[in-house]
Amino acid sequence: MTQAKPTVFVVDDDLAMRESLRSLVRSVGLEVQTLDSVPEFLKFERWTGPTCLVLDVRLPGRSGLDFQRDLLAANVHIPIIFITAFGDIPMTVQAMKGGAIAFLPKPFRDQDLIEAIQLGLARDQARREGETEMATLRARFEMLSIREREVMFFVTKGQINKHIAASMGISEITVKVHRGQVMRKMHATSTPDLARMADKLKDLGQ
Repeated sequence: MTQAKPTVFVVDDDLAMRESLRSLVRSVGLEVQTLDSVPEFLKFERWTGPTCLVLDVRLPGRSGLDFQRDLLAANVHIPIIFITAFGDIPMTVQAMKGGAIAFLPKPFRDQDLIEAIQLGLARDQARREGETEMATLRARFEMLSIREREVMFFVTKGQINKHIAASMGISEITVKVHRGQVMRKMHATSTPDLARMADKLKDLGQ
């Protein structure tokens, strides 16, 4: 499957600024969508590839900082780069505490924006890959039977087959069979590899 291209969204109510940023982002080979308001941005319900948002602080209606809070409250993760002609220290602190990639006062250097965009896209790509990995891990774990999950628990605690058999009231041969099934279904290459998977699943509440 071909990986979706990265996309940069620019939300600014200044037409001249939007056009300037469109040209700049395209000049480095990136896809870009320029919009004049947050409601226009929200029409893009799904972003299939790595994404970042270049967002003006002062917009009609809800401000860029208000929108950042909305996204955080909705557990929507998209790297944000703030741009503004009216920035101050409290604004900057608020934006960065909210997880912004950068807070750039206008006029800013083209290179500063491009570097921030590249960082934002890289972070979003890493987040997406992590989510895909966790979804795959969860699906593999759900393929295990209850008995296989028990064996996996003991194996990742460092128990040998003999002790696992005694704890579960089954034969060592049965433990070996279940252990092999666990390793196969989880695609684990070794016991330490399986233990790392178990730690990740623990973080998910499995």
